[in-house]
Amino acid sequence: MIIIKKAYLLSMADINYEYRDILIDKGKIAKISKTINVEDYPGATVIKAVGRYVTPGIVDPHCHVGIMEEVFKEGNDTNEMSNPVTPELRALDGINPLEPSLQELLSHGVTCVHVAPGSANAIGGTSTVLKVRGKTIEEMAILPEACMKMALGENPKKIYGGRNQTPFTRMATAALIREQLEKARRYRKKIKNYEGAVREGRTDVKEPEYNQKLHSLMRVFDGMPVKIHAHRADDIMTAVRIMEEFGLKGTIDHCTEGYLIPEALKKHQVSCIIGPTLCSRTKPEVQNKEFESAKILHEHRIPFAIMTDHPVVELQHTMLQLGRFVRAGLPVLEALKAVTISAAKLSYVDHLVGSIEVGKDADIVIWSHNPFHHLAIAKLVLVDGQIVHKK
Repeated sequence: MIIIKKAYLLSMADINYEYRDILIDKGKIAKISKTINVEDYPGATVIKAVGRYVTPGIVDPHCHVGIMEEVFKEGNDTNEMSNPVTPELRALDGINPLEPSLQELLSHGVTCVHVAPGSANAIGGTSTVLKVRGKTIEEMAILPEACMKMALGENPKKIYGGRNQTPFTRMATAALIREQLEKARRYRKKIKNYEGAVREGRTDVKEPEYNQKLHSLMRVFDGMPVKIHAHRADDIMTAVRIMEEFGLKGTIDHCTEGYLIPEALKKHQVSCIIGPTLCSRTKPEVQNKEFESAKILHEHRIPFAIMTDHPVVELQHTMLQLGRFVRAGLPVLEALKAVTISAAKLSYVDHLVGSIEVGKDADIVIWSHNPFHHLAIAKLVLVDGQIVHKK
């Protein structure tokens, strides 16, 4: 049991810029009050926040930490570039939990990461959401298979077009995704028909031949969200068309030119994960990236979160990048939400993390200064109510 006294709380829920005490019990937030009497909880560990800023742990909604390792090429398992359609792949099978940059995240206040396969393939496999804790994926994963990663734009056609393979164009990438989705939908129908026949004791329906790719992909028709990589406005709208045609839910990731078409995004109820932005314009489709993008999405009430796409922007620079969005006009609380509760919602784990509320996991950061201050460091970090970093 832990009591945090006199936290200057930014809960990302209903209590912001107010002093509160926080009671943590069995890894969960048990109570938030103006005053918690320590004598009522004998044996509790007392942490004196002494008025320091206290926030939820930072959540990154799209990165490649652990699967795109630093320094050595053999540690890069981000893209399986042997086939443009690989829905059967799982990011959790490629992550090295002991990779140094993953273990260093806690010192920067990052407690949860959504790790995805890369964007070389039109359909790349499933992402995973991890807590920064433990030494194995089994200890870390809170949503082992979160989303089905897909990609539009330059990357698939650059990789495969360069080999004179399909997809050679944007048209081919979109057609390939549609083809596979339709195959998966028909495969799922056969599976459901067979399962229904078995339940009814009928023997007139033959069991469909197992197809690993389609068996994995068909889950998008049972609620698994998609996570579609798209930078340019036309690619964003291609993603929207595909999602609507097949009745899919999910996010448009990067959404670099989304701020140029906010009315369309709002009309189609698109949710975006924007970024990385604290980096150079490395290819033509990101030539229009701007820090004002978040402000414009916020003004149009379009749900969004902000990614680092680590290692494109290193996760240790999350707050530095966030500060640039604030400088460009995004309100401070909305910026913090974009890497806490909004990031958790768009990673489908907001019932566990992303805000400091009773009943949620006690993933908490005590900062030395205002987290946007250039000297701010994570003084104390808790994950599941355990002190995992102390400075």
